[in-house]
Amino acid sequence: MAVLVDASILIEAERGQLDLERHVASRQDEDSFLSVVTASELLHGVHRATQARQRARRSAFVEGILERFPILPIDLPTARAHAQVWAELAAAGALIGPNDLWLAATCIAHGLTMITANVRDFERVPGLQVESWAESQ
Repeated sequence: MAVLVDASILIEAERGQLDLERHVASRQDEDSFLSVVTASELLHGVHRATQARQRARRSAFVEGILERFPILPIDLPTARAHAQVWAELAAAGALIGPNDLWLAATCIAHGLTMITANVRDFERVPGLQVESWAESQ
């Protein structure tokens, strides 16, 4: 099954806390994607950097990631999945963050496994396959 990589995993890789190459290589027979939402989260981190050196280093990392992984847009099947998951989690009193809702919906709509360090929140989503590459867990 193909995977969608969450920003939490990429941030751990940027900080040297996760060997991204090893994990991607271990799934070499599967496609790995990013959501356009994750792209925005990573770029937001670049813009929030207060020092020029940090911004340049972060920008280089993010641009490398954006070149490496195909980016999935928010399409109509994703919007449909998002609406359903949002309604289900709200009814259960178990909402997750708005960006995480979009990521979960992307996985469901495209049949992907969510790769994240935030397993606790994503496990709330019915039918979502969740896996952690976080080495700190």
